Amino acid sequence: MPRMSRATRTLLAALGLAAALTAGSAGAVGPRTFVLSSLDDLKGGALEGVSVDSSGAVRAGLSLGATPLADATSTWSAVVLADGTALLGTGNDGKVLAARGGAVSVAATTGALAASSLALAWDGDVVIGTFPGGKLYRAAKGALTGGEAKLFATLPDADSIWALAYDTKARALYAGTGPEGKVFRIDAAGKADVYFDSEEPHIVSLALADDGALYAGSDGKAQLFRVTAPGRATVVHDFEGDDVKAIAIAPKAKGGAVYVISNSYGEASLPSKKPKQSTAGPQTSRPTKPGKGQLHRFGADGVPEKLIDDDKTHFTALALDDAGRPYVGTGAEGQVYTVDDDHIVQLVADTGERQVGALVMAGPRRFVATTDPPVFHEVRGVGGADAVWTSKVLDAGLRAQFGRVSFRAEGAVELSTRTGNTDTPDASWSPWSADGAAAFDVTSPPGRFVQVRARFRRDPAAVLREVTLSFVTDNARAIVTNVDGSVKGGAKPAIKPGLAASGGEAPKPSSTIKLTWKIDNPDLDDLRYRLSYRLEGQAVWNDLLQPGEVVTRTEYDWDTTTLPEGTYRVRVEASDERANPPDRVKTHTRESGSILVDNTPPLFKNLRVAGKRLSGEVSDGLGPIARLEVALAGTDDFRPLGATDGVLDEAVEAFDADVSRLLPPRPVLLVVRAYDAAGNAVSANVESR
Repeated sequence: MPRMSRATRTLLAALGLAAALTAGSAGAVGPRTFVLSSLDDLKGGALEGVSVDSSGAVRAGLSLGATPLADATSTWSAVVLADGTALLGTGNDGKVLAARGGAVSVAATTGALAASSLALAWDGDVVIGTFPGGKLYRAAKGALTGGEAKLFATLPDADSIWALAYDTKARALYAGTGPEGKVFRIDAAGKADVYFDSEEPHIVSLALADDGALYAGSDGKAQLFRVTAPGRATVVHDFEGDDVKAIAIAPKAKGGAVYVISNSYGEASLPSKKPKQSTAGPQTSRPTKPGKGQLHRFGADGVPEKLIDDDKTHFTALALDDAGRPYVGTGAEGQVYTVDDDHIVQLVADTGERQVGALVMAGPRRFVATTDPPVFHEVRGVGGADAVWTSKVLDAGLRAQFGRVSFRAEGAVELSTRTGNTDTPDASWSPWSADGAAAFDVTSPPGRFVQVRARFRRDPAAVLREVTLSFVTDNARAIVTNVDGSVKGGAKPAIKPGLAASGGEAPKPSSTIKLTWKIDNPDLDDLRYRLSYRLEGQAVWNDLLQPGEVVTRTEYDWDTTTLPEGTYRVRVEASDERANPPDRVKTHTRESGSILVDNTPPLFKNLRVAGKRLSGEVSDGLGPIARLEVALAGTDDFRPLGATDGVLDEAVEAFDADVSRLLPPRPVLLVVRAYDAAGNAVSANVESR
C-alpha cells in the first residue's frame, strides 16, 4: 500500500474546500467540492514514478528502486566509481557501503561515528572524512574489500570533517572541518596545511570551480566564501539563515553557475568557535523538526537569484544533472525537487523516508540515498507503466456521498477512487474503483474520507492539471450550546475568569442588550437563527425579530426600550433550512439564563448631612444598587460610598458615611450619585452645615 500523509482535520484547510448551494438528493443541499490544483494540494499523498510542479501539473517523474541499507543507521555522503559502483558514507561505525547490481555490501569501515564525507582523489582513490576525531582514511579503488580503512591523515584542530573536494589539476584535496571552521589542503602524502581559517565554527560544504576557485559554505552565519589562494577569501554572500548546507557548480561549458542550498532552523546559530574536545556539529545539534530551506543560483555576474524558498522543510542534499539543472533533497518527507529557469518548482520523487542524505543526478548511475530508514533508491528512469499519483486523504468532516470526479488533463489519464472512515487507509476501506478515462460518477461507498488515484499507463507524456470531487455530507443537526445577554457596553473587563474589576468607571446605561450564542455545527451548514423572548413567570414566547428579518450571525442587539422592566429569558433556534430541502431540515433551540431589562434610574429618600455624616436611602424598581458615590458640587472627583449592611447587592440600600475628609470648614453643596446594575443613574444635591 502506498505511503499516505495524515488526513486534513478541518473542512476548510489547505484543500480549498468550497460549498455551493445547489440541489442534491442526499444530506445537505449543496454539493461541496474538493479542488486539487496547486503543488501543496497535489503532493501530499504518494508519488510513484510521477512528479508535481508548482503550476499544478502532475506528470511522469523519477522512477525509483528501493534497496534497504541494512548495515547503516543513516546516510551522509556519496560518490560514484568509474565502474558505476555507488559508495555511500554512513553512520554505523563509519562504514562505507557499496551498491552495485542491486546488492549492497560493506566496502570499508572506519570505526568513527559517521563517514561524513567522501571524495575520489589521486587517480580514483577513495578518501573518507569522519567525525569525531578529524581523521581521513584512504583506499585504492580496488582495495575496498570490506575491512578497516587505512588511516591517511589526522587534521589538527579538527574534530569533524564535513566536506571534501578534490582539485584534479593541482592534485590536492580540500577538507572543510569543525569546530574551528578551517579548510585544510592535503597533498598525496597526507601532509595537511590550513588553507583557509574562517571565523565560523564549521565549514560544511565545498565545491571547486573550473577556474580553480574553491567555494566554501559555513554553519553559523550561513556564509558563502570564495577562496582563491591560501588565506585569501572573500564572502560571496551572507545568507539569512544558519548554514550553507551544499554547493554545486556547473561546468564552465554549461554556464558555470554556482548553486547553493541554505537553511534556517529557528534557533540561534552555533558559537563562533567551539572547544576542541567537542564533538557537536551542525548535523548532530540541529532540531529534528523541519527548518526552512532555500536554493540560490549565482550567475557569471555574481548576482544571487532565489530559485526555491520552502518554509516547510530544510534542504539536505544538492546535485546537478547532466544538463546542469539543480535537484535538492529535503530533510522532511524525503522528497526531491528540481526547478527550471521559469522558477517552476517540480517535486520529482517522494521516497517515503524521512530525509535525503545523498543525491547523485548526473552520469549513468543516478540515485537518492535516504535516512530513517536508510534506503538506496536507484533512478531507473522517468515515468513508466507503473506511474501512479495518489492524492492525500481528503476529509469531508462527516460521512459523505461522493458525486462526480472531473479533471483537466492533456493526454490519456485514468482516475479511480476509494473511501473509508479511518484517516489512514486500512483494510476497512473500499477497494479502488474501476478506472475512468473521463469525468465519472463515484461508485465508491459513502464514507468520511476519500482518495483519488491517477494512472499514466497508456500515455507516459500525459499531464494531469486539476481534480475536482463533489460530495454531500450527512445532515447533522447544529446545536446551540450557550446563550448570553448583557447590557451593550456595560460590562467591565474581567481581571481573571469569573472575577470582574472593582472600582473604575461606573456602568453605562443602555436599553440595548447584546445577545450572543455559540453553535456546534458539525457539517458547516449555512444556518439561520430565530429569536424569541418571554418575561419570567409567563409562558408565552414572543417573536423578538421583525417580520422577514433574517439573522445568520451568532449575535444580535436587542432594543428593550419599549419593554416593561423585569427579568426576561431569550430563546435561540438554529435551523439549517438554508442548506437543506424542507424534509431534511433540522433545528435546535436553547434558552438563556435570566436577562435583566431595566431602563429606569433609582430614587433617593431621606438624604441629609448631619455634622460630618452623610446618610440616606436609595431604591430601584428592580435593583440591585450597583454603585454609590459622592463629590463636592462643581467637581468631578467622586468617591465611592458603602452600604450600611456592608455590601451593595439589593434593590434598596441605606447608607451612613463619614464624609469629613471631603468637607471644608464652611458649608458646601455635595452631589450624591447612585447607579443600578443596568447603569441607570440618579443624582441629588445635599447641603452641609
